[in-house]
Amino acid sequence: MKIKFKKKKLLLELIAGLVWIALGVINIIEMEHIHWSKYGYFVFGLIYLSQFLYNFTNQYLTIENGTLQKNGLFSFRKKINLNDIIEIKTVAGDYTLLTDTTKLKIQVELIADDSLLELNRILSELDLPTDKTPFQNTTIE
Repeated sequence: MKIKFKKKKLLLELIAGLVWIALGVINIIEMEHIHWSKYGYFVFGLIYLSQFLYNFTNQYLTIENGTLQKNGLFSFRKKINLNDIIEIKTVAGDYTLLTDTTKLKIQVELIADDSLLELNRILSELDLPTDKTPFQNTTIE
């Protein structure tokens, strides 16, 4: 199961990539002498576009076989076993999942509404003491 990004975030990455590439094209067309630094616009554009494509295909979180994985192109993928979670904290609306050895922060504002409901349902089903979870015996449907 994939916990999806908000469409607005993905759209902004796509637009940023296209804008950077357009700036690169404009600079190359207008300049008499092409300097190597003008290709930086293309590099930024390609970075944004590759980030968009990666996020579009992999999305924010993947939950499979009892494991929650946070996906990221330019960051390390973090995995956490759902059964190993000993506490869920909420700070400024974000979730922090804690195990004995790992800490995983989930930025809630990046998650699409329907996916957030599904994530909340999964996290509320974890067998945690009521003082170690913000869901405190609530059933989310």
